Amino acid sequence: MTHTTTARLPADASSPASSPQGRFDGRLGGIALVLGGAFSVQFGSAVAALAFPIAGALGVVMLRISIAAVLLILVARPRLRDYSRADLGTAALFGLALGGMNIFFYLAIERIPIGLAVTLEVLGPLALSVIVSRRGLSLVWAGLALGGVFLLGQGGIGDLDLVGAGFALAAAAMWACYIVFSSRTGARFPKLDGLALAMVVASLVSLPLGIGSAGSALLDPVVLGFGAAVAVLSSGVPYALELLALRRLPKSTFSVLMSLAPAIGALAGFLVLGQTLSWTQCLAIVLVIAASAGAVRTGKA
Repeated sequence: MTHTTTARLPADASSPASSPQGRFDGRLGGIALVLGGAFSVQFGSAVAALAFPIAGALGVVMLRISIAAVLLILVARPRLRDYSRADLGTAALFGLALGGMNIFFYLAIERIPIGLAVTLEVLGPLALSVIVSRRGLSLVWAGLALGGVFLLGQGGIGDLDLVGAGFALAAAAMWACYIVFSSRTGARFPKLDGLALAMVVASLVSLPLGIGSAGSALLDPVVLGFGAAVAVLSSGVPYALELLALRRLPKSTFSVLMSLAPAIGALAGFLVLGQTLSWTQCLAIVLVIAASAGAVRTGKA
């Protein structure tokens, strides 16, 4: 559930990509890459939930973040002396947001279906988009999203675990912070250096929580295998696919496609964990997706 941004590379005027057919094929390829990354993230979360009975949500998310941090450090190899204290401070705040977002989300999916957790989580970026836009139409998208949230509680508010919903909303707030500090970090660090340092900070935050919660269960080969699989599915594969997709697609198109995350999360929960949703809850997910896509299309950059 982590997102990356990069500048689009201009196509050479003489290359096939500059022709209408080439642009069409490139856009289709970009869409496939975005959807592939989204499916990888959400199915990675579903796979992570399979290990919750052994290591708990905090243990699994600690493994996911720590393994991803090691992989990113090996790839990026950032040198601290190349950056100022302000640079490192920005990366640290980015890491706190990144760690909080993942920790709260995993605590949420331990209690509520993945589709509902993602639906509540995307309210963070949606709220940020509405606030930044400052347009009257933004109130329509906000109202549509609130209607979706209201529907989630229909059929008996007791059916929705309030603690799990609270964790998902906390993840939403951290996701909004993640977007802000991701942008600031990207402006200060080249390539993946800032993300690698941020992931290290996130792992330091998750380590005491994971060890305190799971203890020796973290050494179970099965749990370690799940942690490695989740790190690849939820971090490694999506980062690569999103970077490639942003070379082919406008950022607005990319963002609209990412708003499909709640639906993909619901599908992952159903196929991997056997989680089912009522028609009312499915309608709520559709409303939030529509609100997210609308806010992206009509909002400011």
